[in-house]
Amino acid sequence: MSSLQAFFAQNVKSDIIEEFVVSERFRDENGKPIPWKIRAITEEENEQIRKAATQVVKEKGGRRNVEIQPEVYLAKVATASVVFPDLKNAELQKSYGVMGAEDLLKKMLLSGEYATLIQKVQEVNGFDRDINDLMDEVKN
Repeated sequence: MSSLQAFFAQNVKSDIIEEFVVSERFRDENGKPIPWKIRAITEEENEQIRKAATQVVKEKGGRRNVEIQPEVYLAKVATASVVFPDLKNAELQKSYGVMGAEDLLKKMLLSGEYATLIQKVQEVNGFDRDINDLMDEVKN
């Protein structure tokens, strides 16, 4: 395979899914913690999420400033990345008394668990890598 062919869509590994125990509180019938499945999202998906988390803020003098709401953005990236459990499942949402995947995550996880999930989602999606580290890798 030529170097260029490695970039063809059919030759790229695109199903990046990692299993990760978000919480010890969710256990199977044998008492073992149930791992969640987290996938990497594409930049196309990320762009849509960024747009959905963007708001226009009026400033003094009538100027408008466009800002991304970080909490909304991270919640949307997390829900787009979680494959299992199915956060869009109506029965699961109903069991927690919420509607919507983002609200479900915030209701079902403790604060520290939510932070751990966000950290893992960022790692799976490559947001945890420092640009300087990447530059060093490219140089070598």
